[in-house]
Amino acid sequence: MSAFFTGGALFALVLAILLVEFCVLAAYHRRTGRGIPPRLLLGDIGAGMALLLAALAALRGAWWPLIGAALLMALAAHLFDLTQRWRK
Repeated sequence: MSAFFTGGALFALVLAILLVEFCVLAAYHRRTGRGIPPRLLLGDIGAGMALLLAALAALRGAWWPLIGAALLMALAAHLFDLTQRWRK
């Protein structure tokens, strides 16, 4: 169990769950017209995915600019999410 947490498998699992969540919510919105529009989900889910990628990269000892790039992607997605919410 320790390897599951320290080896990065947990991060990969959570990334996969986030991707499935986005696909299910987007399909639901497309079919019913209800729920959250996919473009409004991108910022929220994108920021979470980028943070998970940064954590996974740091855990595996990746090159520091790669970790920084993932964190910048998380910031960009977060700011996008804020602008979408602010307009409402």
